[in-house]
Amino acid sequence: MRVALMILLGLVIGILGTVNVMGALEARNPMPKAVMHTMGYHMGELGRAMKARQCAAAGIQQHLQRLQSTATDIVPVFGISDKGFTDKAAELQTRLQQALQAAPATCPALAAAIKPIDDTCKSCHQQYR
Repeated sequence: MRVALMILLGLVIGILGTVNVMGALEARNPMPKAVMHTMGYHMGELGRAMKARQCAAAGIQQHLQRLQSTATDIVPVFGISDKGFTDKAAELQTRLQQALQAAPATCPALAAAIKPIDDTCKSCHQQYR
């Protein structure tokens, strides 16, 4: 009888613990993942444009502007105050600004403009992912 009671008590405690953990996981902030998905979408669209050899200046500028706008959210959304992280985020914003100023209108120009952006993203992901 005592063993059955202990097993039942263990099961109840396990269920309560699982419910609490699931609630905590569910309450996590979805914004960091959303920011990275949004940036991935725009980088993907630029990559698809290059592969299709359809590098219209207006479309390129729109995706670069959206990338720059979204990149400003990285530090506040992730909430990481590490100097290396904030430096990488600032570097990304600088690279995006340079790409926007270059205003690439051809696929080779776009490839040259997004290479530094891609390198900055990769270096940050290697360190902080």
